[in-house]
Amino acid sequence: MDRLIEQIPRFFTGSNMMLLAEAAWMTLAITLVGCLIGFGLALVLVYLRQTPGLWALPLRIVCVTYVEFFRRIPFLVIVYLVLFFIQALTPNASLFSIAVIAICLYAIAYTADIIRGGLESVPQTQVEAARAMNLSRFQTTFMIVLPQAWPVIIPPSIAFAVSFIKDTALVSQIGVFELTFRGKELNNQGYSGVLVFGTIALCYFILSFPLTLLGQHLEKRLATPRGQRNSRKVRHP
Repeated sequence: MDRLIEQIPRFFTGSNMMLLAEAAWMTLAITLVGCLIGFGLALVLVYLRQTPGLWALPLRIVCVTYVEFFRRIPFLVIVYLVLFFIQALTPNASLFSIAVIAICLYAIAYTADIIRGGLESVPQTQVEAARAMNLSRFQTTFMIVLPQAWPVIIPPSIAFAVSFIKDTALVSQIGVFELTFRGKELNNQGYSGVLVFGTIALCYFILSFPLTLLGQHLEKRLATPRGQRNSRKVRHP
């Protein structure tokens, strides 16, 4: 404890705080970029997966196989697979790009099921009504079904992104300068592990808690119109 108290003034210096701020920004950046790209590609994957017809059977099998395969592989293994594969093709690829690709591959598999569940939550009568209006499948999905599915899709998608902020610690294994990697560096410089990783834990909390509040706010905001419709009463003159 005496050693810990002695190190506090030397640890909380401007240079160390700048290093932690840069690491926190890297952690947030790779999470948001990877998850946002993964979400967009997951939406495309779900659309292809729901393609009807016998001719699209191989396409549906590929989509289902991708989701089931990557959902059952540890994220750290995906990171190493992407690292070795990318470096074999492009030896000078940045570690940031490798981390984003790994997160993207992982996010596609998990958010695809979230999106699929949201689309399937919309009553089938909406789809039948769109078909009766001669809307194409693309128009039906993105103009009729998807707008109604956002209240089901967005909250768990944000929760996934928030949880993944913690999982980005695994990319420190390949040398990405995120929070956990910086913590290891500071610990190797002789600072107390309790002091260093206690500060790292606080940084993760500062990053994830506002996003959690955002997710809760959006969940309430998106659920309000539906709740108002359900609770609306008929007024008699």
